Amino acid sequence: MAEDLSFPVGRFDRHAAITPDMRGRAIDTIAGLPAAMRAAVNGLSDAQLDTPYRPGGWTVRQVVHHVADSHMNGYIRAKLALTEDTPTIKPYDQDTWASLPDVRLPIDVSLGLLDGLHHRWTTIWRAVTPAQFGRTFLHPEIGALTLDAHLQLYAWHSRHHVAHITGLRTRESW
Repeated sequence: MAEDLSFPVGRFDRHAAITPDMRGRAIDTIAGLPAAMRAAVNGLSDAQLDTPYRPGGWTVRQVVHHVADSHMNGYIRAKLALTEDTPTIKPYDQDTWASLPDVRLPIDVSLGLLDGLHHRWTTIWRAVTPAQFGRTFLHPEIGALTLDAHLQLYAWHSRHHVAHITGLRTRESW
């Protein structure tokens, strides 16, 4: 059960074969993330937002702010890969970021950020040519990642964290 709570949509496989049809679906997922996140948190009280989605996990509030943090990094990484030859990106400690004071802000701050960010990111993704999906960046901890894999990762990441919240809502008697 703990595996299901940690990875409700399964684990991401960065080595899976990617088809052009998968690209379109992934872009649509990224385009839809702001609305999906808003629907997932709609009507939650502050007490509910401060509930961990699983034992030992982040609170719903931390998840919303984490998605904004992560997707800002993802957007910048995509732009770096499109504008530089195999750039080395900077990793970050997501758990430490999730403990900084800004994660106590109202979630509307990050929901608004996701609106604008995903509008811009979707515009970029829809303009990427098939050849450009093969461009790479170097992640110091995991190695080279193509834009194809990066797109699939962030579509998965979008579904993954929305499922954390919707799964909690299903399990709790709020």
